[in-house]
Amino acid sequence: MFHSKYISRLPEGGRLILDALTEETPVTISELADRFGVEDMLYAPKDTNFAASLLYYFGVLTQGGMTPFGRLILRIPNLVIRRLYAETIREMLLPEGKDSDTARRAAESLYQQGDMGPLCKFVEEEYFKVFSNRDYAHVNELTIKTAFLTLLFDDNLYIMESETEIERGHVDLILIVRPDMRQYRVSDILIEFKFVSLDETGLDGKTLEGMEKEALRALPAVQKKQREAEEGLARYREKLHRKFGHALRLKSFSVLAVGFERLVYHAY
Repeated sequence: MFHSKYISRLPEGGRLILDALTEETPVTISELADRFGVEDMLYAPKDTNFAASLLYYFGVLTQGGMTPFGRLILRIPNLVIRRLYAETIREMLLPEGKDSDTARRAAESLYQQGDMGPLCKFVEEEYFKVFSNRDYAHVNELTIKTAFLTLLFDDNLYIMESETEIERGHVDLILIVRPDMRQYRVSDILIEFKFVSLDETGLDGKTLEGMEKEALRALPAVQKKQREAEEGLARYREKLHRKFGHALRLKSFSVLAVGFERLVYHAY
């Protein structure tokens, strides 16, 4: 749609759309802009306030209360609009539909066979090229999660949340098969994401790119984050089984990004 593509090209537009989709960092503004004439589109400062206000007036963000500091919170209103955001980010990362069939097959490998390998390979080979550009210097663990969310978003098959509250815990990404789709052979998916910076590994990106998988897994910083991910997954699995019972067909994974060079995953 025109408005999402226009906003994604603004200086702060891409970051705003990422924040809105993940909902981990709420979109907040001091006040809604109320003028969007031709001159404003051409010459007004294209900051977060401008982009968020424009999305609000297009109906793809809605008011979600106030922060303790008096700033207005804006949220995605429904699943239809959430799909639009996911598609917009995917287009930002894969312009002109590049490799979209490969991405779809990688997602299907996870849904149908519980195989995370093709999806991680795709993110390493395609998305990481974008993240390494200087224009994306701000990316972090949240961006990794968003990348997977854009590739896995399928509201025909799944009820999907990027941050789902399970009692008092939070899970990075959970895909629960819709009740009307449970007759099909697809899995419920739980993914815990962790990020290991280059500083934590003590290595540079070129060295990481050439490392064997087992050597990568053996790095102390990677093992530390892996233990944290395993502890989180164990808690979430128990709560999910308690909530959904025997209907659950859960496949759970940890995915660790080591810089923006490599991904390490484990299936449970």
